[in-house]
Amino acid sequence: MAKKKKNKYHILSRYNIVLTIFVLVALAIVFCLVRTTWVQAPKWNEKADRILLRTKLTQPHRGQILADNGAVLAATVEYYNPYIDWQAEGFSSKKFKEGLNDLCDSLAVFSKEHGDKRTAKEWRQILMEKFCGIDERTMAIKEYRLKHGKDTTGCRHRYHILFKKLSRHEYLRIASFPFLKGKKAQTGFTYTISSQRVKPFGKTASLSIGQLHMDSVARTYETMSDSGKVLVTDTFAELHGITGLERALDPLLFGTHGKTKTEQLTGRIVNWETEVAQSGYDIMTTINIDIQDILEEELTKMCDECDADWGTAILMEVKTGKIKAITSLNRNKSKDFTEHGLMHAALGYEPGSVMKVISMTLALEKGLVKNVNEIISTGHSFAYGHSRPITDAHGYSSMPVHQIIESSSNIGMAKVILRGYEKEPDKYRQDLEAMGFFEPLKTGIAWERTPRIAKLGNKNWDRVALTRMCYGYSTEIPPLCTLAFYNAIANDGKYIRPRLIDRFMHDGIVDSIVPETYIRDQVCSPENAAKVRSMLRDVVWGKYGTAQALKDSDVEIAGKTGTCYVLKDGKYTNKKRLAFCGFFPYENPKYTCMVLISGANRGAARSSGFVLKNTALRMYARGLLGKNSDYNEKNSNPQKTAHVFRSANGNKSKALSDLGINNTHTVAPQAVKIDSGMPNVMGLTARDAISILENKGFSVKLNGTGVVVKQQFAHSDNDNNNKKEIILTLGLYK
Repeated sequence: MAKKKKNKYHILSRYNIVLTIFVLVALAIVFCLVRTTWVQAPKWNEKADRILLRTKLTQPHRGQILADNGAVLAATVEYYNPYIDWQAEGFSSKKFKEGLNDLCDSLAVFSKEHGDKRTAKEWRQILMEKFCGIDERTMAIKEYRLKHGKDTTGCRHRYHILFKKLSRHEYLRIASFPFLKGKKAQTGFTYTISSQRVKPFGKTASLSIGQLHMDSVARTYETMSDSGKVLVTDTFAELHGITGLERALDPLLFGTHGKTKTEQLTGRIVNWETEVAQSGYDIMTTINIDIQDILEEELTKMCDECDADWGTAILMEVKTGKIKAITSLNRNKSKDFTEHGLMHAALGYEPGSVMKVISMTLALEKGLVKNVNEIISTGHSFAYGHSRPITDAHGYSSMPVHQIIESSSNIGMAKVILRGYEKEPDKYRQDLEAMGFFEPLKTGIAWERTPRIAKLGNKNWDRVALTRMCYGYSTEIPPLCTLAFYNAIANDGKYIRPRLIDRFMHDGIVDSIVPETYIRDQVCSPENAAKVRSMLRDVVWGKYGTAQALKDSDVEIAGKTGTCYVLKDGKYTNKKRLAFCGFFPYENPKYTCMVLISGANRGAARSSGFVLKNTALRMYARGLLGKNSDYNEKNSNPQKTAHVFRSANGNKSKALSDLGINNTHTVAPQAVKIDSGMPNVMGLTARDAISILENKGFSVKLNGTGVVVKQQFAHSDNDNNNKKEIILTLGLYK
């Protein structure tokens, strides 16, 4: 009996202990419930607000930069990077192994189409290595974990990227492959998206378009908390422009952030878009792809030929101020020319003699010159103010005023300017300022500078400085500003503002058009503009012109050469900057062009001037100047003789008959001696000439455009390597 009582006592004791534990646990639960529900309610409510009510920013799509015809110069492209996550929750190893062979067959076909030679067998080996964790990297991780006594059961690659930089269409195709088309939770198949700014036309106008850089940007925005709206600051990785239009117009190109909010739905939490991100504006520039290509090619060719350090060129429409082409080349460490570097067109440099045209325009407007035929005594040296004498490269005892520009006389220009500004040297700068010469152009090009001419007093050295400033020394003028002023001369004195932006578009719809604006309605009178234009024509066509090498009957060019020694560490070096600024055609100017080359081994006309001339001729040949050499007006004389170039087969009668052309003259090639064994292709088109020569076993190189005007063997130190290589020079027969 005693034993039963003793057992009952032990059972009740244990029961009381268990009951006590349950009571204590229950009391603890009640305590925690009360504490969480009432005491800690603000803390948990705040945490819930942070998770469920917080607003996050979403990145907008950056706008495109377009050429004048809508061609894309720069655009942001989204690439898909598909991969398999081996450690995804629910990943089915069984289904992976069952579908592996078919998957590898599909991947091999896709690889072959994209230039990848991996076979199905190789794909199987790669995927199995990644899946089983037997590749070198994973094995190293396993060894490390074993060495330190850590678990290795889950030691395999987290994921394997199948391909990189795929389009959405390509990604969707891969997503339809065996195994990968299954449920995402079981296949682990997913993707990441990467954005990249691409330029379909390569380096075309690259510096003007500009570059992007990934920056960490702090953004402050409103979000919700239990106390209402609050401001928070987060850091985001964003692409922003650092040069060119990408930088100047970054706020418009970037767009507006969107907002998402976390919402609690039945069984899951989702991100709900409360404000849609607004993509940036598409910006249509004034760049013409054809003209840009011509100008870049001619500048690159010239800089290479004359061993220059750098070069820049800008071409704009006279009437509208639209910049149709702009380029800047810089020599890199490999001695090649690239568009990466400084945009020299917007930076200030001593302009040299191109400044004389600006000074002469000012002199005409201020009445310092009444008659352009007035004779000025110049001589071969002019010592003014006890300073170093001013000299001319080609000195004359005297000359009429209009010849000062033609022969580029430093002495003549200095004497004309001293007429009006000797007593008040700084009035020269003030009058240029009144003309609008120092106003910002606001073209949209990053690094754009305004002209700089120092203020002058009334001392002797100020007067001496004036005599140098008037022909381009002791000043800093950006080529863009020189171009704008010359364009005003070509445009009857209308000082239009150069512009690189034509319109803003959003979702394919024009939002706004950038209008033509004027720095000044008239920088000078139409009469004075005509006088200066005549002087600029004489620079090319006159007896004493410094750019007679630019004469061409197809396109009549007018302009001014400029030469200036490069200043380094406060001292002038032997290197020169060579400029030519002008317009064409002379009678009805359509385009103004400025070319500046630094460090060339030849004169301004035969370096910078040739870039402008060759650009003008190629534009003429492509019909970009209006009427071509083969253009006939509707009411033109039908009896005029049509000039026909030589044909390979000589059978032109049917074509001429179909065109209704009866009166023809075949342009015969010039009589030249042809090297033994080389067929005569003089006067033929490039296509016919190449066909004939290549059929004979020759290799052909072409220079220029038009018909064959010169043919020769290529020569080098080892003629045996070049006896079958022929260089054909193309052009127009006069």
